[in-house]
Amino acid sequence: MKIFSLSIISSLLVVNSTFGAALSSDLKTNSLIVYNGSIALVHEERNLHVNRHDSHIVYEGVANTIETDSVNIELPSTIKLNSQQFRFDKLTRSKLLEAHIDKVVHVKVLKDAKIFETIEGTLLSHDGNFCIVRTKEDNIISVQSSNVIFKTVPNALITKPSLVWNINSLKDLDTTMKLDYVIKKVGWKSDYIVNLDGDNVDLSGWITINNRSGKAFKDTNLHVLAGDINRAQRPEVKYRKAMVMSAPMAEQDNVAHVAHEGYHFYSIPFKVNLANNEKTQIKFIDEKNLHVNRRYDVYLSNPNYLHGEVKRGVNQYIHFDGMDFPLPKGIVRTYSKSKGMTILLGETSIKHTAKDTPIHLRLGENFDVKVTQTVVKRNDDRRYYDATVKYVVKNSSNENKKVELQVPFNNNSTSSIDSSMAYRYKKGNLVTYTVVVNAESSESFEVNYRSKK
Repeated sequence: MKIFSLSIISSLLVVNSTFGAALSSDLKTNSLIVYNGSIALVHEERNLHVNRHDSHIVYEGVANTIETDSVNIELPSTIKLNSQQFRFDKLTRSKLLEAHIDKVVHVKVLKDAKIFETIEGTLLSHDGNFCIVRTKEDNIISVQSSNVIFKTVPNALITKPSLVWNINSLKDLDTTMKLDYVIKKVGWKSDYIVNLDGDNVDLSGWITINNRSGKAFKDTNLHVLAGDINRAQRPEVKYRKAMVMSAPMAEQDNVAHVAHEGYHFYSIPFKVNLANNEKTQIKFIDEKNLHVNRRYDVYLSNPNYLHGEVKRGVNQYIHFDGMDFPLPKGIVRTYSKSKGMTILLGETSIKHTAKDTPIHLRLGENFDVKVTQTVVKRNDDRRYYDATVKYVVKNSSNENKKVELQVPFNNNSTSSIDSSMAYRYKKGNLVTYTVVVNAESSESFEVNYRSKK
C-alpha cells in the first residue's frame, strides 16, 4: 500500500468534512457467514449521502484482519470509484504531533524555577523529543514533546480500522452503500453432547464462534457454512484463551439448514452479539430418546507374522441411526450417570456426516473384556506361511458380551482358513469372527491359516 505523509493526506481523508461523503455510522443491516477455515464473510449496508463535489468516502469500523483484496463494494453508477485504501492510525505521540503541525496547541512552559504555566502557540515542527513552537508574541521556543497538550484527535487520523475510497460523483444523491469483505481469525466449530441412559441417548449440538478478528459484531444475522472450501494454505493461528459466552436457543427457535453447492448452510434464528476476543456458543441440535446399539471389537495381529502370545484390549462403541439432517464435523462427548454422578465415557471426533448416515462413537477400551491370541503351531516353509492360532475371549463383567475379532489376512486363491468358528471377510481383507461370551466366563477356538509368501 502506498504511504503518504499526514501533512499531504490530512486535507483529503477527513470524515464528514469538506469534500467527504456523509456515511451513516448506523447499519441498516449486517450479516456474518463463518467458515470452518478461520475466515468469515461480512456483509454490511449503510445509508450514504453524496454531494457532487465529494472526493472520498471513509468507511469506519472494519475488522483489522480484513483481506483488502476481497472487498466487494456496491455503489450507484453515478459514483465513479477511483482507488481504495485501508487506514488504521494507532495513536502515538509522534502521530499526534505530526497531525498538529501549523495548528494551535497548548504547551506547558516553566514560569520560574518551580512553577509551570500553560500557553498557546502554533506547532511548527518536531523531531520526536523536542518541538518548535511560535507563541502569540511571535517568539520561537523549543519545548519537550511531553509538554505539549492535545485537546482533540485531528480528523486526519483515522483511529478505527477503515476503508477509504477516492471517488467522483456526477450528482448529489442519497443511496444505500452495500459492502462485502472477507476477514480472518474468526471461525466456528461444532461440538456434541450425548447423554447415555441404558439403550437410549439424548443428543445436543452446539455451534462455537471464536472471534479474534479485531471487530465486534452487534445484532448480527449469523450463518455458518459446514464444509471445507478451497483456500491457499496459511500458517496455523495460535489463540490466547478467550471468554466463553453461551447463547442458548429458545425452545420455539430452530437453526435453519439448507444444502448449497456441496456444502451445508446453517442460519441462526435470532440476532447475535459477537464481542472481539470472545467465544460464543449457540445450541443448534436437541434430540431426545434416540435408540442406541452397543458393539465390541478388537483388531488383532496378522497370523503370518504372529509369534508367541499377544493380549489385546477390546474397544467399546455405541451407534445409532443417522439423523434426517447432516452433522458438521466436530467432537462428540458421551456422558452417563452412576449413583447421581455424571461420568465422561469417551470422546469421538466425527467428520462432516451426511443425513441418514449411522453414527458410530468409540467410547474407549473395555476394562473387563480381553482377547489373547497364541501361536499353537507354525509349519512355515519356503513358499508358505502356516500357523495355527488359538483365540481366547475372556469376559469378567456381569453381562453377556458379543465381541467381533478382526484379523488381517490375504483374501485370495492361494490362502486358506480352517476354523472351528464361523467367519466372514470384512472391508476386503479382514477375517471377522463374532463371539458371544457369557458373563464371567470365556470362549476359545483355534484357526489354521495358510498363505503363500
